[in-house]
Amino acid sequence: MLRVGLTGGVACGKSTVAEMLRQRGAHIIYADEIAHQLMHPGEPVYKEVVKRFGPGILQADGQIDRAKLAEAAFGAGRIKELNRIVHPPVIARQEQWMAEVGQKDPHTIAVVEAALILEAGVGRRFDKLVVVACKPEQKAARYAARHSISLEAAQAEVARRSAAQLPDAEKAAAAHYLIDNSGSREETERQVEKVFAELQKLAQQS
Repeated sequence: MLRVGLTGGVACGKSTVAEMLRQRGAHIIYADEIAHQLMHPGEPVYKEVVKRFGPGILQADGQIDRAKLAEAAFGAGRIKELNRIVHPPVIARQEQWMAEVGQKDPHTIAVVEAALILEAGVGRRFDKLVVVACKPEQKAARYAARHSISLEAAQAEVARRSAAQLPDAEKAAAAHYLIDNSGSREETERQVEKVFAELQKLAQQS
């Protein structure tokens, strides 16, 4: 089985590329979705996050309010503290998932889509690393459209989130494959098609 890490900067289109890979037959798991599951009431991660960041991050029904947690983590400079709680169990779940996928199909491609693969120091856990990039000015526009907020608010949020990540150039330098998502969807599709064909060859050799 080929273990692939898919990463990139804020709002560069990681999920779009992940979906294109899934349509071609790759297995995909999203680190963000794992983190959401681990933050459900009753989960150990939920309990630790509430303990550290306080009940002010909770909604009336006891669920963690993601916007309030983001404000508490990014706004107060505590994102590394949050990551220390969340990253280890998320990584463990990813490893478990990849092992299960590999048992079912030893020649398949298992892709983990995660923003902080390099920042978490787990790049070497993967056979190949795919990095998605786009032009800096596109990030805020895409973030604004995705979250239905003003461009100004999006620019501030992208800057805040980007500060907790490695620069795009460093991510690109670590990539085995770099997908430029600055152009049209068709242009991205062509790049994904080429990368997937190469990954497929490697998976068959695994």
